[in-house]
Amino acid sequence: MIAKPGDWLVISGRTDHSSGRRGEILSVGSPSGEPPYTVKWLDTEHTAVVFPGPDAIVVGAADLEEMDRRAEARLTHRSS
Repeated sequence: MIAKPGDWLVISGRTDHSSGRRGEILSVGSPSGEPPYTVKWLDTEHTAVVFPGPDAIVVGAADLEEMDRRAEARLTHRSS
């Protein structure tokens, strides 16, 4: 997993009732972009050092916006 400051760490929900978590990567642990990452979590605004597990992905800001757009479209389609 490779990241740079400004990317987003997205952790998928482990159950149907959990929406997952996302946070902005503020710094990376190595010059090559490998973990650990310092992440500011969107839901709590808490900053933590994170070693991501297999349920996590790193995405750029544009990719995150696209993921949100697709999720919104799916929700809108289901409710119609």
